[in-house]
Amino acid sequence: MRFTKMHGLGNDFVVVDDRAVAAVDWPALARRVCERHTGIGADGVLLIQPSDVADLRMRLFNADGSEAEMCGNGIRCTALLAAASGWGGERITWETGAGVLTTRLRGEQVTVDMGPPRFAAAEIPVLADGEEVIDAPLRVGGHQLRVTCVSMGNPHCVVLVDDVEAAPVAELGPELEHDPRFLERTNVEFVQVVSPTRALQRTWERGVGETNACGTGACATAVALRRLGHAGGAVDVGLRGGDLRIEWEPGGPVWMTGPAVTVFSGELETEGAERLAARAGS
Repeated sequence: MRFTKMHGLGNDFVVVDDRAVAAVDWPALARRVCERHTGIGADGVLLIQPSDVADLRMRLFNADGSEAEMCGNGIRCTALLAAASGWGGERITWETGAGVLTTRLRGEQVTVDMGPPRFAAAEIPVLADGEEVIDAPLRVGGHQLRVTCVSMGNPHCVVLVDDVEAAPVAELGPELEHDPRFLERTNVEFVQVVSPTRALQRTWERGVGETNACGTGACATAVALRRLGHAGGAVDVGLRGGDLRIEWEPGGPVWMTGPAVTVFSGELETEGAERLAARAGS
């Protein structure tokens, strides 16, 4: 089984061309190969698969083996690899758990049509008193917070903070992720507003923990800031791994632009893959 190690702003993945791979227990394998000290090391395993409704299909298994609907940094990686390998051109449509999305290569940058954000509580999904959760009070872990919830095909909870570096990410991240009001768990963005065109973000990713970057989280941050009146139509979101440019006009799709990098390629023996999966599942 050949793989390529890639990252988008430090959010790193093991990418596999799964168009002709024998049956694999992907959740179990992801848990093992994502281990930093005993595996390849990654935040998740990305699969490039055939699709009946788009050029290609992308799937993501997080480091804990759970499957995510969508990954903004991941889809930039698969777009770069597919174009470099001749599986697709500069414009590729992708079947994802968040619907069919389109990527375009622009030099070293990849622009993604992420589709429209969803604010309805039932679509996120989150239990709420109203139809939306916008600057709503939420008490968790002994803290009284105000949160804004958005779906970018996967759930996000945006929390504004005064100082993103001092934010209790490791404490409140897992508390919010597993809060029973979030019916499918949630990703959590801790966001510091710098100006109407710039924000700083740290993300606790569902099924992974804190990561260096989160593309769907940056999209959720930008649209939440616009809904809250803190930003306009274009925001540079500063992540620990670098910046993403997010553009959104209400009623339209969210556009995300950022880099993707190939680190190295290698092979995992089929027998080894099966053994790793068996060990991970035991």
